Amino acid sequence: MFESINPATGHLIQQYPAMSEAMLAVALEQARSAAMAWARVDVSVRASMLERVATLLETNKETYVRLIVQEVGKPLAEARAELDKCTLLCRYYAAHAAEFLASESIETAAHDSQVSHQPLGVVLGIMPWNFPFWQVFRFAVPVLTAGNSALLKHAPNVCGCALAIEALFLEAGYPEGVLRALLIEVDRVESVIQHAAVQGVALTGSERAGAAVAAIAGRAIKKTVLELGGSDPYLICEDADLDLAAAKCVQSRLNNCGQTCISAKRLLVHAAVLEPFTQKLLAEIAKRRMGDPEDEATNLGPMARADLRTNLQRQVDASVAAGAHCVIGGNVPEGPGLFYPPTVLTQVRPGMPAFDEEVFGPVVAIIAVRDDADAVGLANQSAYGLGAAVFTQDIERGKRLAHQLECGACFINDFVKSDPRLPFGGIKRSGYGREMSAIGIREFVNVKTICVGAVGC
Repeated sequence: MFESINPATGHLIQQYPAMSEAMLAVALEQARSAAMAWARVDVSVRASMLERVATLLETNKETYVRLIVQEVGKPLAEARAELDKCTLLCRYYAAHAAEFLASESIETAAHDSQVSHQPLGVVLGIMPWNFPFWQVFRFAVPVLTAGNSALLKHAPNVCGCALAIEALFLEAGYPEGVLRALLIEVDRVESVIQHAAVQGVALTGSERAGAAVAAIAGRAIKKTVLELGGSDPYLICEDADLDLAAAKCVQSRLNNCGQTCISAKRLLVHAAVLEPFTQKLLAEIAKRRMGDPEDEATNLGPMARADLRTNLQRQVDASVAAGAHCVIGGNVPEGPGLFYPPTVLTQVRPGMPAFDEEVFGPVVAIIAVRDDADAVGLANQSAYGLGAAVFTQDIERGKRLAHQLECGACFINDFVKSDPRLPFGGIKRSGYGREMSAIGIREFVNVKTICVGAVGC
């Protein structure tokens, strides 16, 4: 039995029974059959159906907003922004999917050489709770539009969102079985990956979960795309606009109460501006109001689960014990709800959890650096490689630094964000493969070479 619990109040929202083995078997067979039929639907038709999905997202927006807020605890404005992004994604692929999946002619010695993009079949998506609609949409929309069917194994604390998404696509006219939510326990995922119908797996989640899924899929020789954790470095150069940098860092770090993979987690600040930047950062944090996420005035909600908050406190305590200085926050507040205050740690260095681990909560780690070389060296001294940012008024300098940083995306004078038009993903222990853009929709297709004439093939 899965339970959806409001993290702001601790109240039980609803219980959801797990699927029986018989129900799971039916779902897998439906997905297989649906994939075969769906693949024969012209890509222009598949793409056009995304407009219906976008319209339903807009029509039912406030219903979905309340569901997200109650299951995850993020403030109303952030939930609305998440749904707006889903709508943008749908309309982007509605406009461009046919172009992205069109066959390409390649000049060779053959009479005719083409590269086509054909569906793989059934793709399993294992998705996290922190952006319960957005994470699913950026997996499901390109996968479905490429002609595959999708199985959704969502996080157990957002079953309501999972079922709402399944119902939304059905209401939009997608055939039964093309997108199916699986309410199953973690220990049953392996059998789904191994099932003959499943041809690929996309996972957004922890490093540990990614390693486990990749191992299972690897033994079965099945394609995977992994978007895992991050410990994004933000470089604050001595010539940076400090007001802008402080505002952007806080906006990034406190989004969803710090529970996001791309976030300003390690701030590498040039020693010459360390003190003024820190003061501006604290001033920006002071503008935040923590409280009931269903109150329009709230812009910082609770954490999503008790175990997440417990681990965050461990990381803060261990970092302070190792020599970090806690400027503000750092302790679980009294009262109901899973709240945790914005926390700023200074004098952070390698060897501390605040530097070495992914910190999933509203904790900022500040590291003083001597120069650009020192900043890049410390930035890259991480097992992760998801996002990074550089703040400088010298754009060419920013670009040079961006090329030196080991990450999947680097933003200059802005915080890192995902965009349907741009590929998203990481390197190192942040995973592999890309979501969104033309690259993302081609992750789960058979890139098939077709040659006419033997010469040159």
